[in-house]
Amino acid sequence: MASTLFSDLLVIDCASFIAGPAAATVMADFGARVIKIEPPGLGDSYRNLIRVRGAPGTPDYFWIMDSRNKQSLALGLKAPADRAALDVLIGKADVFITNYPFPVRERLRLRAQDVMPLNKRLIYASLTPYGEHGPERDRTAYDTTAWWARSGLMDMVRATGETEPGLSMPGMGDHPTAMATYGAILTALYRRQITGEGGEVSTSLLANGLWSNACQIQAALCDVELPARAARGVRGSLGETYQAADGRYFVLAIANPGKEWPLLARALGHDDWLEDARFAAPEARLANAAVLTRLLEGIFAHEPWEHWRGVLSDANVTFGLVARTTDHADDPQVNANGLMPEFVDAPGLKTVDSPFQIAGEAKNGPWMAPKIGQHGREILEEFGIDASGLQAFRGAAE
Repeated sequence: MASTLFSDLLVIDCASFIAGPAAATVMADFGARVIKIEPPGLGDSYRNLIRVRGAPGTPDYFWIMDSRNKQSLALGLKAPADRAALDVLIGKADVFITNYPFPVRERLRLRAQDVMPLNKRLIYASLTPYGEHGPERDRTAYDTTAWWARSGLMDMVRATGETEPGLSMPGMGDHPTAMATYGAILTALYRRQITGEGGEVSTSLLANGLWSNACQIQAALCDVELPARAARGVRGSLGETYQAADGRYFVLAIANPGKEWPLLARALGHDDWLEDARFAAPEARLANAAVLTRLLEGIFAHEPWEHWRGVLSDANVTFGLVARTTDHADDPQVNANGLMPEFVDAPGLKTVDSPFQIAGEAKNGPWMAPKIGQHGREILEEFGIDASGLQAFRGAAE
């Protein structure tokens, strides 16, 4: 692998599922050496999510996405010899990431007070569902419960106030939380550069859910009572979704109607709307939202999406396609910005890049995610650890 920005960093990914490991993935994208610790046999339980979703026999797209550019070492951390092997790696590492529940950390001696004395320069990154303190610190959770539901986002993101709350998609809150974990780690590494000492950083799904919903929560903190989301035809027409003739949906996002409303009306061939008493002023448009929405629906239903993409782009109106997940691989804008690079060792297969670039700094790979314990023997030999007594190596070759 080519020398990259973080090529001198060793990261121990001793976490499971998404948010913690995905933070390590971002570091690996910029060249950090990431050793994934997972149990022998079944490996990280994240590998089983593909089966939970009822997709046996398909590529494990979850694992491919969040474990790229990593090495896998299988250790049974309940076994003293395996736990001692991990201590050797911790003594050489720059970053240790875990999201194990606190009771598990205590049993496995993976708490900050257990790990940090092994390496005074270590950054210990703790990811929890609900935070380091309080009555729920030991509770288990996923982003569906601690990020999406608990933050209030699940309650607020409905079609109308009467619509039942919608479930989140896998990883929807985990990946933003991973970026907060990454930011905390890099902040601590910067402090280490100044002081020479490591330290403990933490974040939680709850904290990131609150941050994601912060504008609405701030309203509540200011005693502002936000109304339930109004029904279509009541909430206004210039921030609404519409369907083109080919079935594709798009959304208007006209936040500056004084400028963009005339542009939209003229682009649709309706200069007369600008003088129409029902639509000329913002208050009138809102009062007549049902009428204007029906008029726009009728117009947009006559042509396919590509036609309206051109019309609205030429008019400099703010809008966006309601994309499907199958749209992105061939999206010219996505590809122009390199947001979906191909795997080096699996030509033709793309992945989703970490969401930022640093000018002048190349990213690593991407390289395909490892099999369980794929790099175990070479890692152990490199660090002078006897493999014979470890669970993954007892009585069988790796």
